[in-house]
Amino acid sequence: MTLLDNDHFLAELSKLFQKARLSGPRAITITLSRAVADDGRTKPYPRNETQQALKGEDLCLFRAKLGNKKISTVVHAKEVNKFQLAYASVLKANVDNLKKRERKAIGEGKSSRPKKTAKL
Repeated sequence: MTLLDNDHFLAELSKLFQKARLSGPRAITITLSRAVADDGRTKPYPRNETQQALKGEDLCLFRAKLGNKKISTVVHAKEVNKFQLAYASVLKANVDNLKKRERKAIGEGKSSRPKKTAKL
């Protein structure tokens, strides 16, 4: 997985959208999660250090995947507003070919609840 800075991530994300559009119906998976500290620690902190660990900077990890191409970026708390506006503009520009979900008419289809039968 390639860790990019925020601007390069958005540029690569728009390239992924273009590639998905040109190559047929393929899905881009975008995930977002709270990131751990930059120290790479995998084990939990001891109880007396827990409060010190929580005082660290808040980070957000964005990941995108198309096929076997994976990209990611880490957004710091100070840059969230700027990144969110740029991210929203990339999504608005590229997510224009969505299919509407086919819905059944109200009278058609099966009832959501099974009917109870009386036992004699």
